[in-house]
Amino acid sequence: MKYMATYDMMETMRNTNQWLGATAKSMAAFPAFSLMPNPALQWLGAWGEVTERSFERMAAKPDWGLGSITCEDGRDHLIKIETVVERPFGDLIHFEVQGREPLKRRVLLVAPMSGHYATLLRSTVKSLLSDAEVYITDWHNARDIPVSAGKFDIEDYTLYLVDFMRELGSDIHVIAVCQPAPLTLAATAYLAEQDPEAQPRSLTLIGGPIDPDATPTDVTDFGNRVTMNQLAQTAIQRVGFKFKGVGRLVYPGLLQLTSFMSMNQERHSKAFNDQIMRASKGEASDHDAHNRFYDEYLAVMDMPAEFYLSTVERIFKNGEIASNDFVVDGHKVDIGKITTVAVKTVEGAKDDISAPGQCVAALALCTGLPDSKKASHLEPDAGHYGIFAGRSWRDNIRPLVLDFIDANSDETKAKAPAKKAANKNAAAK
Repeated sequence: MKYMATYDMMETMRNTNQWLGATAKSMAAFPAFSLMPNPALQWLGAWGEVTERSFERMAAKPDWGLGSITCEDGRDHLIKIETVVERPFGDLIHFEVQGREPLKRRVLLVAPMSGHYATLLRSTVKSLLSDAEVYITDWHNARDIPVSAGKFDIEDYTLYLVDFMRELGSDIHVIAVCQPAPLTLAATAYLAEQDPEAQPRSLTLIGGPIDPDATPTDVTDFGNRVTMNQLAQTAIQRVGFKFKGVGRLVYPGLLQLTSFMSMNQERHSKAFNDQIMRASKGEASDHDAHNRFYDEYLAVMDMPAEFYLSTVERIFKNGEIASNDFVVDGHKVDIGKITTVAVKTVEGAKDDISAPGQCVAALALCTGLPDSKKASHLEPDAGHYGIFAGRSWRDNIRPLVLDFIDANSDETKAKAPAKKAANKNAAAK
């Protein structure tokens, strides 16, 4: 019960800060105060506006915000989000572009379950919609999942991916972003052995910890330094009474956010101080750069405790993927059994979360795959988020990934012919 009380205390603090912000904002806007303009009151109102918005965002799942796109016919087409597979811990969803003929190029984006919602990949989805039918894994907030739904660890995650790939068929191209890269590789190998006809055409792994020890970072150092008992005692709590998942053991989103913010505390403090000053001068807006970033960054979700702990223990500490010793549902997965699925890795030269070398290690594990079906790309000057969002993704990485998909598709290209095969993408030798 002490962990449940701690969980409720964190939610109480969040709720209180949201209320304080709303109160300050309302008080500063009291009409009588406008008789004597006071900079202190302007600052108080701005502080309240920024504080209320920030703490409110921590408890809400962001909207996808994808209203429409302009297609080749020059018309705007509405985007409808449809659920293809519905599961307790996550759904497979499809962004249907209404009024457009289905494209032959089909992409499954595997979103991370690492504290943020799948909407973190909103810009990635948007950038692909004009060129492909896009599907994505939409993971649920663990606090909203009843205990009766059972556990969810990395083996369950892998089996979810296996089922999603089977549902979509073999003419799918999979792109795994960050944390799920090793499990997506394992799911593909599982299908290679158990259901070869359901394998995807290609697999692109972006900034994932296939071999965390290949290039140590602060993340890997932490994983090696802390014991599993320490993690269980300090990071895991029970969901409080307010939510459907009451009693479920989780790694709370608010606790994760505290860790995220502490890694760049000075930068975040400056960003919020600057935003308060802009708001006091009337220069802030709902969709300015600060709000666009922090509306997503502050929106956190609880992670199932067994998923978080098994990730740390089996991926980072034991290196089960890196050593090709991963077991799923009693079956030892052999990554060397992948013989037909083209595999590409993408890394950022300035990635301080999954450093260069960690992801490209996947190619060495694919011993059954010919070199012609392996490719890698190292994006200079790109950090972790830059390799799947922002300018580096849009201008450099996305075109290479689409070329790689087309070069490894048996179907007629959905768009204009690709410039060349995958090896503008630096094929591994």
